Amino acid sequence: MKKVKNPDTKLGFGRLVLWQTSSVSVAIATLVLGFVSIYCTDTLGLEPVIVGAVFAASKVVDSITDLLVGFIIDRTNTRWGKGRPYEIFMVALWLCTWLLFSCPASLSNVMKYVWVFFMYIFMNAVCVTFLNGNNVVYMVRAFKTREQQTKLTAYGSFFTMGAGFAFNIFFPSLMAKMATSPAGWSRLIGMFALPLTIIGVLRMLFIPERYNNEADTAQEKLQLRDIVTLFKSNPSFDLLTVVRFLQNIAAGLGTGVYYFTWIIGNVGLMGVTAVFSVIGLPLAFAMPAMRKHLGMKKMSVYGFVVALVGYVMMFFAGSNLVLVVVSGLLSSVAVVPFTMMFNMFIVDCADFNEMNNHPRMEGTLGSVTGFASKVGSAVGGLVTGAVLSLSGYVGTAAEQTSAAILGIRLSASLVPAILFLVMILLMNRYQVDDRLKEWRAQRAAQQAKE
Repeated sequence: MKKVKNPDTKLGFGRLVLWQTSSVSVAIATLVLGFVSIYCTDTLGLEPVIVGAVFAASKVVDSITDLLVGFIIDRTNTRWGKGRPYEIFMVALWLCTWLLFSCPASLSNVMKYVWVFFMYIFMNAVCVTFLNGNNVVYMVRAFKTREQQTKLTAYGSFFTMGAGFAFNIFFPSLMAKMATSPAGWSRLIGMFALPLTIIGVLRMLFIPERYNNEADTAQEKLQLRDIVTLFKSNPSFDLLTVVRFLQNIAAGLGTGVYYFTWIIGNVGLMGVTAVFSVIGLPLAFAMPAMRKHLGMKKMSVYGFVVALVGYVMMFFAGSNLVLVVVSGLLSSVAVVPFTMMFNMFIVDCADFNEMNNHPRMEGTLGSVTGFASKVGSAVGGLVTGAVLSLSGYVGTAAEQTSAAILGIRLSASLVPAILFLVMILLMNRYQVDDRLKEWRAQRAAQQAKE
């Protein structure tokens, strides 16, 4: 029989690239935030523990906006679509990012804390929150089939990972040359802000919402009680949210720059680790097959185990650059399946809601997990600030004490290792994969008859 290709499974390279422009821009902004702690402590001369507390305190506002944004997006219905209009926050995201790293040096320390607090809030509590909350909502209305969405998430991660690797290679060397003063930091971030703003809005301009995933106009608008029902009826989503929270605590520790500054002795060598991390790029093309044969759960758990090994190795690495590179490679590449395929977790949980006759709530699911991510990042920064302060770290000192060096080593190795051990135990209880198999088969059979 002649094979007939289904046009609904075709993605198209151009649409794939355009779709990823927003994700690439947000990913780079997130990576830039990994340097805000050392900017505050070593350039602005602020106390590490207070800096960590400031970032954690910003989550009080963030917790409100995160939960509200998903509700707002799920109730949106405009001629531009449901999720697409909120891509405009990309412009504000990079403006706030640049302002965050442009704190006037003449301000008092108190006003510097205030400046950092509000810029961080505008960036995270407003801009990133809307851009996280709209992502899956936009995707399922711009791309019709699950095959397209899986390919988009997997293959698209190649560009996101590639951009992240390039940033991690070049930014540390640029930082070493330019970020020697507050004005230098402002110029450095400005170099990234303008082009990444332009790149980030391309998706909004060229990818329309074409499909109505759940007949939005025929359904009643989402009610607050539906959100309460979500947490009661979808325990796997609750578990997924906790895992996302723990993962971002580990990512938010942000001790890599401290490690290379004080233990390796050359922050510019951070780019060496990023160069070898390029090995993980082919994973983007393997993920659809991995997802099909292993399922989301096993694929993620196996990655967490490898990351755990990498962090344990980091504790014993010391100033040995080869071991540092290997452990960094293991711990970073291993989380790719979970991180880059996370939108498909959201789609799975939305399908689970639909299976149980509840609203899909992609926007709410995305915002809640986005909230967990940002709170986790803030907690990670708070943990690092506390460990550094307790160990006697002084950012303006010419040398650090042995206690401070140990604090950096622990924050870069055993602390995230413990977090990943807990994540492995929790992720083994994730059950959405199994519960959806029969329902999807029945729905596919019913659609075939229709």
